[in-house]
Amino acid sequence: MTDQVSPVKRRRHSRSNQSPPPRWPGSPEQGGGIDVDVEAIAHVLANTCRWGGRTQRFLSLAQHGLTMSREIEALEGIAGEDCRCLALHALLVPARAAWLGDEEAGLPASAKAAARAKALGAAIDRAVRGAAGLDPQLPEDWSEVLRFVARMTDAAERRDLGVGDGRTPFPPLRRTIRPMAPDAAAERWLARFRELAATSPGGNINDGSGTTGVPAAAAEAEASQ
Repeated sequence: MTDQVSPVKRRRHSRSNQSPPPRWPGSPEQGGGIDVDVEAIAHVLANTCRWGGRTQRFLSLAQHGLTMSREIEALEGIAGEDCRCLALHALLVPARAAWLGDEEAGLPASAKAAARAKALGAAIDRAVRGAAGLDPQLPEDWSEVLRFVARMTDAAERRDLGVGDGRTPFPPLRRTIRPMAPDAAAERWLARFRELAATSPGGNINDGSGTTGVPAAAAEAEASQ
């Protein structure tokens, strides 16, 4: 007679072999460091809709970052290591939303609150970039390129997804935006991160097993200046 494992034992065995639960991004104002779990970020961004959900079709922040990252490769005059780094920066543009959520897009209650939110967002950006092996401070000329690509991506999303009246004064991307399911977006965002970050010279890649040493208190100090 063949031995059989009971369903209860099978479930227990399955749970014992599961990976540790994701360390979801928490409040960066609660002290300690800004914990960067890239797998958790991928899922949060994939489950968060662009435009605050004010769109006729669901489009995730993860896919928004993917689109921007791929568009960097289509630009003329950027190649090699610069292209890789800038494409990774583009992928990470929406990452701060994993911590700040919709509150960043809301109207601050005061100038002090706006300054604090800006400082926290900047601190998160630096932490995520550092975890990806990038220079935490983005060069100004690269910032200009990212703003340009972001505006083209926004215009394409308005055109293809029924955001607002679909019109925009900025030229959209040539590619058509076709929304993907959240699970697929998370998987592709994470694969893209690993593709670009794996070749980072001297990078401290953190894909779910470590904590960056960026204190949240630094954002508060910056905001109070």
